[in-house]
Amino acid sequence: MPSRLADRTKRLSLLLALAMAGLVALPAPQGGLSPGMAVALADDDDGGDDDDDDDRGGSRGRGGDDRRADPQRILRPLFRQSTRAVRRAPVRRAVAVPEQAPNEIVAAGLDENALAGLTQDGFVIDGRVEIALVGGEMVRLIVPQGLTLEAARAAVSARSASATVDFNHFYQPQAADKAVCRGESCTLVRHMVGWPTGGDGSGMACLKPQRIGLIDTAINADHAVLARARLEVLSLGDEKDAASGEQHGTAVAALLVGAPGSRVPGLLPEAEVVAVDAFQRFRKTADIANVYDLVRALDLLIRRDIRVVNLSLTGPANAVLERAVAAAAGRGTILVAAAGNDGPNAEPVYPAAYDDVIAVTAVDKARNPYRRAVRGDHIDIAAPGVGVWTAASISGARQKTGTSFAAPFVTAAVSVLLSARPDLSPDALKAELMRSAEDIGKPGKDAVYGWGLLNARALCGT
Repeated sequence: MPSRLADRTKRLSLLLALAMAGLVALPAPQGGLSPGMAVALADDDDGGDDDDDDDRGGSRGRGGDDRRADPQRILRPLFRQSTRAVRRAPVRRAVAVPEQAPNEIVAAGLDENALAGLTQDGFVIDGRVEIALVGGEMVRLIVPQGLTLEAARAAVSARSASATVDFNHFYQPQAADKAVCRGESCTLVRHMVGWPTGGDGSGMACLKPQRIGLIDTAINADHAVLARARLEVLSLGDEKDAASGEQHGTAVAALLVGAPGSRVPGLLPEAEVVAVDAFQRFRKTADIANVYDLVRALDLLIRRDIRVVNLSLTGPANAVLERAVAAAAGRGTILVAAAGNDGPNAEPVYPAAYDDVIAVTAVDKARNPYRRAVRGDHIDIAAPGVGVWTAASISGARQKTGTSFAAPFVTAAVSVLLSARPDLSPDALKAELMRSAEDIGKPGKDAVYGWGLLNARALCGT
């Protein structure tokens, strides 16, 4: 009897071991799964909110992952959590991005004598470029070992009273929550602001835009909705830097110039867009742009006489960036920036919080404020930014949420206004835009909606 029990125990142990390895399947007991058993289905890490979205690679058809589950993997023994964990969708952990480069200073306006003195002090010139916006050179300096960033900034500033000096701060794109899109919810939201459209969604003849500048991540220019777009993509990345992802830039570009009649018809499909990829990949998960590259990108667009620039990115206040922004506005350029997704109680972020920039917040289809949008007296105007239907990075489309996707609505409106009235100064254009906005918050300007919701009906005099 003990021998027979031992034999049964050995057979059971072998069967369980084979089942754990996925080589056999254990039959389900009547009435459901017994404790320690679970159904293991094919992986789906997007929560079902994609529609032909290939952001993470792989081949997906309409409606999500169409892989067939292996019959031998349907039932799998699951013991204690510490021994055998339930299969779950992969979790993307947020990577903490530092506020600035750990050992770099950026300065504009240093002369040769100042640079020579700094190199004698142990600073290393890591980059230098002529910037028309600042009327001279901008340099990136590596700080000597043993010197704190604060001390380094003070040392560089002491070399020239007229120079503008700060850390090499980091900035990030402003995308946030995923939004689930099923059936009728997969629709355009441009009707919320009365965007003029033709029958095919291509836009009416009155929409004759100015060229648009875009500073963002990389863009998949081969995406079907951008195949015929007048889109030029320039990269500032060095070969040593990891290329930025295409998700954010592709989505923003498609909102502006997606193909008429496609699943993502752009607001201004006939517009010409010059996009600068100023970002690089940080630890394989986050895209960042530093001040040195942002100023280079802005200067490049200004040199091309582009008068409206979309900045769906945020970061800290920076003296060098502020100087470049003020200079761009002084040349008649209108800068439109995302307000940020750090939360309603967060401090203002930049460049949106600069006086020379139009700060755009996001609202949902019910005109409620986006729950994570930054608020404050610097907010100028609101636009759709929750569940905005736009392009995925590789193929197809999906909904996106964040102030990043509200900014292009205002950028497109500014482009049309400038085309109709090229004599408008940045201040005059901003006043015109705010005057026509639909007041949806407290009467007058408020910290949630600014002057109100963008009113695109005024673009065609309707």
